[in-house]
Amino acid sequence: MKASHLLIDIDGAIAMFTLNRPDKLNALNADLLGELRGAFATIAKAPVRAVIVTGAGKAFSASVDITEMIGMSTVDAKRRADEGHALADLIESLPCPVIAAVNGFALGGGCELALACDFIYAADVAKFGQPEVNLGVIPGFGGTQRLARRIGFGAARELIYTGEIVGADKALALGIANAVVPKDDLLARVRGVAEQIAAKGPLAVAQAKRAMLRGVTGDMTAANELEAQAFAMLFGSDDQKEGMKAFVEKRKPEFKGK
Repeated sequence: MKASHLLIDIDGAIAMFTLNRPDKLNALNADLLGELRGAFATIAKAPVRAVIVTGAGKAFSASVDITEMIGMSTVDAKRRADEGHALADLIESLPCPVIAAVNGFALGGGCELALACDFIYAADVAKFGQPEVNLGVIPGFGGTQRLARRIGFGAARELIYTGEIVGADKALALGIANAVVPKDDLLARVRGVAEQIAAKGPLAVAQAKRAMLRGVTGDMTAANELEAQAFAMLFGSDDQKEGMKAFVEKRKPEFKGK
């Protein structure tokens, strides 16, 4: 796949997407959003077991491209918001986990991109925030919803209403980030996590992701039924037979995703 603003590297079962507009702090313009959607749609059909998303230069993504948005009509703005939501939905519907390796600024749409990922590892220099109120608007790519679900409504309201930008340590304390890592060690740490996930049963990981994302917004009875159905369905897979046989035989399983 050719992409002008997105670098794509697939190494075995792990894919890495690098936002590549470093001169613009990897701001999400229409082209980059389209390339990301195309890349995730393609990955959904590939034998990839984990995806890493990071940014080139000193930013993960500092915002949506404001220069493209300043003159938008309400119709244009709705269309752009829909594009951002479509990207986030693709990430969440992907069978494999997506890990955000936040190497610097993750603000506005960049923060929302990270929040759509399964989890976030942050460099010690990373900064997070939804500062859209400073521009007279609100988050438009799911920030009002995903931030609240990740860190709770009270903390999310404070960050969104004030537009506060927080450093990596506060992001960790709030629950935005799963871990804070020295910048030079970030990609190695995330790669190690991706490799750990890739060694597990891919069908099981996919069903766990699906059950957790769909169950969190429902009542407990419906969510537990969703889990029970996914658990039972996996007993029809070759991976379940291989995993349990390998456990009994005291060896590492060789999962095929079947």
